[in-house]
Amino acid sequence: MLSKRIIVCLDVRDGKLTKGIKFQDNIDIGNPVVAAREYYEQGVDEIVFYDITASAEGRGIMLEVVKEVAQTIFIPFSVGGGLNTLQDMQAVIAAGAEKVSVNSGAIANPQIIAAGAKAFGSQCIVLGMDVKQVEPSSRVPSGYEVVVHGGRKNTGIDALWWAKQGEKLGAGEICLNSIDADGTQEGYDVVLTKIIATNVSIPVIASGGAGKPEHLAQVLTEGCASAALVASIVHYRTYQIAELKQFLTKKDVKTRLRW
Repeated sequence: MLSKRIIVCLDVRDGKLTKGIKFQDNIDIGNPVVAAREYYEQGVDEIVFYDITASAEGRGIMLEVVKEVAQTIFIPFSVGGGLNTLQDMQAVIAAGAEKVSVNSGAIANPQIIAAGAKAFGSQCIVLGMDVKQVEPSSRVPSGYEVVVHGGRKNTGIDALWWAKQGEKLGAGEICLNSIDADGTQEGYDVVLTKIIATNVSIPVIASGGAGKPEHLAQVLTEGCASAALVASIVHYRTYQIAELKQFLTKKDVKTRLRW
C-alpha cells in the first residue's frame, strides 16, 4: 500500500503567509519562507505554495518568494497562482518548484494542461480545483461546481466532469479544495473527495477543513484521498506534523516517517 502524504499549504498574499475562512477575511500570519522551513524540519511530505491573488489581479506569481522557499526546503514543492502559459510554468520550475498547479488558467484554456504535461511531464502538472456545493442540476449533476479566481467567480462546470477532463488532458494529480470547508477546521468534505478520487486514476489531494487528526484519518480512508492538505491546524500551532503522522500510524494509515 502506498504511503499517504501530509501536505502543508502556504497561501501567500503580497509576499506574506495568510489564512482565511471560506476564501474570505484573510489575515496575515507570518513569513512563508520561515514557515516552509519549519514544516520541512517537522517532517512534512510536501509544501504547496499558492499566490492567492495573482489570478484575480491579473499578474504573474511572485517568483522571488518561490525562489526563497525552494532554497530552504528539500522536499517536493508545488506552486500555483496566476499560471496561464508554458512560460509561466517554466519560470516557476526554474525558480525551484517540482510541480505547477493550474486552476483558473486551466479553466480559461484547458489545453495548458496538455501542453504542460508534454513539456514537463504529467508528474509536474497538478490540477487545482476550488469547488462549492450546489443543488444538483443537469448542468452540475454531481452537486459540486468549480469556481475560479479565488472563489470569486462561478463557472457552471461540474467538478466530477472537470476532474475527468483534467486527467484526460494529462494532469498527474488533483488538488481538490472544498471552499465550503476551507478554514473551518470542521473536517474535510469526505463525500466530495470520494466522488472525485474513485472516478479518476490519478492521486487526489483533499483540501479544506482539517481541524484535528481524526479529520485526516477519515478523508484518507473513507474519502480515498492519496494525501491530506493542512493549513490552519499547523499554522496556529494546534498540532505539529509529527503528531499528525503518529496519530495516523496508530490508526493503521501508512505515512512516510522521517524521524
